[in-house]
Amino acid sequence: MRRIANDLEPGALLRFLREMLRIRRFEEAAIEQARAGMLPGALHVCIGQEGVAVGVCAALQLTDTIVSTHRGHGHCLAKGGRMDRMFAELLGRRDGYCGGKGGSQHIADFSVGMLGANGIVGSSFAIAAGAALTAKRRGDGQVSVAFFGDGAASRGTFHEVMNIARLWRLPVLFVCEHNEYAQWVPAERNLAARDVAAFAAPFGIASTIIDGADVRAVHTAAAAAVAALRRGEGPVLLECKTHRFFGHTTADMQVYRAPARIGELRRTADPIGRLEAELRRAGLLDANARQEMEDAIALEVASAVAFALASPPPVPEDISTDILAWA
Repeated sequence: MRRIANDLEPGALLRFLREMLRIRRFEEAAIEQARAGMLPGALHVCIGQEGVAVGVCAALQLTDTIVSTHRGHGHCLAKGGRMDRMFAELLGRRDGYCGGKGGSQHIADFSVGMLGANGIVGSSFAIAAGAALTAKRRGDGQVSVAFFGDGAASRGTFHEVMNIARLWRLPVLFVCEHNEYAQWVPAERNLAARDVAAFAAPFGIASTIIDGADVRAVHTAAAAAVAALRRGEGPVLLECKTHRFFGHTTADMQVYRAPARIGELRRTADPIGRLEAELRRAGLLDANARQEMEDAIALEVASAVAFALASPPPVPEDISTDILAWA
């Protein structure tokens, strides 16, 4: 079987392309629903960052866990989440993952190891470390992933959890999606170090910096990190240099960066475009196969949106369900 770059089989690379396209078409449909007034609350899309979600999650097993961010649709889909229940949650419907009460920023699916997205910046660290501690005590080889943005690296929880994760040699993978902005504040005004990976060294944690637009490179680094975690070698940090093509939310007009810069990123740093071009050059993808892929994804997205729109909204009595409290 013919192989290209990083010794990955063509089938794996085609799956990477398909999964990245699924995420992008999902996000585009979510934007359409938001503009139609069907999606309550803010919408944070990961268009441009799909290579990180797909590359990392492809290195995981179903039983491994991930903890996401406010920009988490791609993580959930890449980990195996259902598109229809995700759309239902985005639209605030009862058939959504959280009964329509969590919305875009709080989707979870424990059945595929997705422990939840979260609107609190930096919340993934402690949750992922807790899951990793549980896995270590069970001794089952399971690992946990904490996705976070460069803005979260300035939070105290990042450094606290890095410290305890190294002390206890927890099987936790810290994955930074460094998209250059904490909301609209550039990284150089938010972080004392140029690279988030620099913060790992004082704790004795191994780190790697990767081009997040290269899904193959992300997957290779993630697979190596996961293997080390399963061997009990302690936490690892991957810093994926990536870019979001939209603003912090879809309502963000991005006055802090020039439209020409966004156009340049779409041309040069699109993980989908890069992989597709490589597959075409290698003779592994033609126009017909590409169209078939798009058609199948379009059908899946349309079906998911229809499922969500047909689902009823929560009723007032639902407010008292799904609540956990300790006395």
